[in-house]
Amino acid sequence: MLKAILIDDELHGLDTLGILLKTYCPHVDILASCQSAQDGLAAIAKNSPDILFLDIEMPVMNGFQMLEQFSSIPFSVIFTTSYDQYAIKAIRFSALDYLLKPIDPAELIAAIYKVQTQKHLPLAEQFQLLLNKVQLPGNQFSKIAVPTAEGFELIPADQVIRCEADDNYSHLFLKNKDRITATRTLKEIEEQLLDFSSFVRVHHSHIVNLNEVKKYVRGEGGYLVMTDGAIVNVSRSRKSELLKFF
Repeated sequence: MLKAILIDDELHGLDTLGILLKTYCPHVDILASCQSAQDGLAAIAKNSPDILFLDIEMPVMNGFQMLEQFSSIPFSVIFTTSYDQYAIKAIRFSALDYLLKPIDPAELIAAIYKVQTQKHLPLAEQFQLLLNKVQLPGNQFSKIAVPTAEGFELIPADQVIRCEADDNYSHLFLKNKDRITATRTLKEIEEQLLDFSSFVRVHHSHIVNLNEVKKYVRGEGGYLVMTDGAIVNVSRSRKSELLKFF
């Protein structure tokens, strides 16, 4: 059983999430449901949960401010939020998980599955990336958090030459010739790279770092030759967008 604590200032949100968990994830044991961050902190200290469902928008102390109260976070966190473009962007950037309200049962099941199958808890640096992103919205941070089967790796974005889709995984090819396999789809990796203007999706299976392109060869879509010698096809639908950068 996974031990969970739910925190949401809206009673309706707590009730709905509780019903969904009991219906679709009966292996999740709800230890406490809290309507404030302060009550949530007390419940965490008392119960030592495996997973925290944390609303972002709360009065007095929001979800991000609550996490700042911890020197280390010994549990998984799934944020729950109504659509907030900037908060979601910050969460994606740090490779943490979130659920949009109203919560879709399939997405809830998938989020729980990720927690069950991860071998390590999220890194403290991931939460620091998140908090830095929230507190300093104008700053561009040089690293991204990449979830792998072993845990997470923090990678300087400028070291990534290209990214390639592999079903529900993605491969990141680095300048030092390392290849990192991320347990995320290419779309999720693309969302993490939105702040870095040098990265462009050129094909449904490929993202490239424009700073690492050696040559573009024309054709129906054409193809790129990268600094690591890789040949990357450009889809016809993305050709005109790519050429704008050149």
